[in-house]
Amino acid sequence: MGQTDLSCYGSKFYETPHVDQLAKDGVRFANGYSACTVCSPTRAALLTGKYPARLRITDWIAGHERPKAKLKIPDWQKFLRFEEITLAEQFKAAGYATASIGKWHLTPALKEGDEAYYPEKHGFDLNVGGYARGQPPSYHAPYKIPTLAEGPVGEFLTDREAAEAVKFIEANKEKPFFLYLPHYAVHTPLGGKPDVIAKYQAKAAKLPDLKQKNATYAALVESVDDSLGTIRAALKRLKLDENTIIVFTADNGGLLPITDNSPFRVGKGSAYEGGVRVPLIIHAPGVTKAGTVDQTPAMTIDLYPTVLELAGVKPLQSLVDGINLAPLLKSGAKPDRAEIFWHYPHYHPGGATPYSAVRSGDFRLVHFYEDGRDELYDLANDVGETKDLVSAQPALAKTLRTRLDAWLKSVDAQLPTKNPDHDPAADANPGKKNPKAKKK
Repeated sequence: MGQTDLSCYGSKFYETPHVDQLAKDGVRFANGYSACTVCSPTRAALLTGKYPARLRITDWIAGHERPKAKLKIPDWQKFLRFEEITLAEQFKAAGYATASIGKWHLTPALKEGDEAYYPEKHGFDLNVGGYARGQPPSYHAPYKIPTLAEGPVGEFLTDREAAEAVKFIEANKEKPFFLYLPHYAVHTPLGGKPDVIAKYQAKAAKLPDLKQKNATYAALVESVDDSLGTIRAALKRLKLDENTIIVFTADNGGLLPITDNSPFRVGKGSAYEGGVRVPLIIHAPGVTKAGTVDQTPAMTIDLYPTVLELAGVKPLQSLVDGINLAPLLKSGAKPDRAEIFWHYPHYHPGGATPYSAVRSGDFRLVHFYEDGRDELYDLANDVGETKDLVSAQPALAKTLRTRLDAWLKSVDAQLPTKNPDHDPAADANPGKKNPKAKKK
């Protein structure tokens, strides 16, 4: 879900009243970022507070293979290591009930024994729907998800996830709880309720000039919004709404051409802002000031220390890359952080070739490994990254590249290497995927 896939972030097509209300009640980050341009690394980053490069989970699991490309990708990590202390383990140690409902995708590719890597092995008391695959076989029951009991024929998956979330909350209303709810929506294969799809088809016909116009995707977006509404209504009914922190975010930018991320460049699987700009909304009753829009760059890795601080849970580990946003949320105190970083030593049909990037202030530098070039953009004046400033500001570009290289070294990032099997003819078909991998 890209940042512009919500009406509170500017969409004129998708209707998201419940998310909009959450933004009105809490803090909406104008510069919210995912830790990676694809899903699994960002999910690992959220659960650990660490950069994907440090975790060595740098692509979606199991990833794309380009055996004839210019560069050979590193031997990266294809599951979340048990040594990592997850948010669930942090909260469980503090006496919280914990649940993961929805997508997991931090498990090796589908094979016997994958259960050993499921959420239950990472601090979650309950796992509903999480397994190796990153997309649902179907959004309508029968779902054919091994960790989700089948619902009645035609039941919609996002509604079911919301119902399971309410069930968990009701069962633990007398004790503290931590709910991790990564919906399968809005991932492909697209699906939606027929009447909702029809509503957006009619809307698209009336507004033909909109860049966002996929009615089925719009129905998926609305289903996520409905889920939030269902959960917040349950919290209010149980009189838990004034004592529950809610965070809404996404794992990467919107997928092209299904949606449109304008004014951001390109989308999921790319090296540019469209691949990593995501919604980020935090509502902490008694802490956040209603209706706040904050310009501070904030990333997935920041949620780990932030929610622990807001909940008053003492961390079990000190090594996290994220910064604690609680002081910002409480008083507007700006965090002491100069840069945020990305590292994606992979190829992706979304356009990415192996790259690393840094945002420092309003400037973003991207380093591409195939040819060693750098690109520099001033996001304050060129959020669409249309004008490369490397030649105009070589000193700044050099400084940011030095900082990027230092960061890569500090997290022991795995780098791509020259591929001895490179076939230039294969470069003409960069979108070819690993035939054994599941469609992404």
